[in-house]
Amino acid sequence: MKFFVGLGLILGGMFANAQEHVSSFNALTLTYKFHPKFFAYAELQSRGIQEYYYPDYYEVKGGLGYYLTKNHKPFIGLGRYATYTNHSISREEFRVWLQDVIDFKLGRVKFENRLRAEKSWFHDPIKDVDSERWRYRYRLNVTVPLNAKSVKPKTVFANVYDEMFVVSPNKPSFARNRVYGGMGYQIDDNFGILGGYLWQREFGATKNENFHFVYLALNINIDGTDNPVKTYQFPGAD
Repeated sequence: MKFFVGLGLILGGMFANAQEHVSSFNALTLTYKFHPKFFAYAELQSRGIQEYYYPDYYEVKGGLGYYLTKNHKPFIGLGRYATYTNHSISREEFRVWLQDVIDFKLGRVKFENRLRAEKSWFHDPIKDVDSERWRYRYRLNVTVPLNAKSVKPKTVFANVYDEMFVVSPNKPSFARNRVYGGMGYQIDDNFGILGGYLWQREFGATKNENFHFVYLALNINIDGTDNPVKTYQFPGAD
């Protein structure tokens, strides 16, 4: 608990000294385990980057995952992403990615390692310009149940992570870093809620930018198998 209190003080101090405004980051996720080895995933996301209450960024994405083992889950996904400026679409993106997730537990603390490689195709409808990008991401995600030994219905949990982004052929190669801290509650076997603060640092060729997000998510987990041991997915801000 001291770790999470300390992290909250650090993030609070960073935000207090920053001149940037607060943005919104909202997500609805669905994970459907339809086979002991396979699961489908879908996500709807909106962000109010320039104005908290006016969404100017959207995502629609999904994919298919496979349980190599209980703690090893490769995944393939695709999605469409749209950015708006002055209430008009200014960038469209189609993205495909491959990722590998390996997690392990030390006591009640769960550590999730996620590696992802993404290929994106962009279109600027204002300038009628197309471009492409490769991006590579690594995230260390830590989840700690607070009132139980593991996450199950009626469990309160803390969640923190750090994620790094490397791009090609854009410069600089190290393009972004995200730090997140928040709390969640697993309501029952199917529904969980999550909320917290996300700090995002963008590294540019001429200047760097900070973004501050209030993250809110509703996670839906459906296990269509006969396995009595349920699994709960917490995708996090993605």
